[in-house]
Amino acid sequence: MANHKSSVKRIRQEKKRALHNHYYAKTMRNAVRKLRATTNKEEAVALFPKVQKMLDKLAKTNIIHKNKAANLKSSLALHVNKLG
Repeated sequence: MANHKSSVKRIRQEKKRALHNHYYAKTMRNAVRKLRATTNKEEAVALFPKVQKMLDKLAKTNIIHKNKAANLKSSLALHVNKLG
């Protein structure tokens, strides 16, 4: 167990932040999965900007790495463009 009050508080904060980050990362993964599973071009085109915005926000707050966000956006754009 931590010896200082500040370290006890830090442990509490880290647990809370980790839970928060896991929620948003899981939400992002589900959104990406949903977009990849979409076979309708119109639905995919409507969904893509929302997923893109989500990825940018998570990269900005360091929940995911900026290069991971860029790679996901690139592969999803290819997927959407391939639909016909």
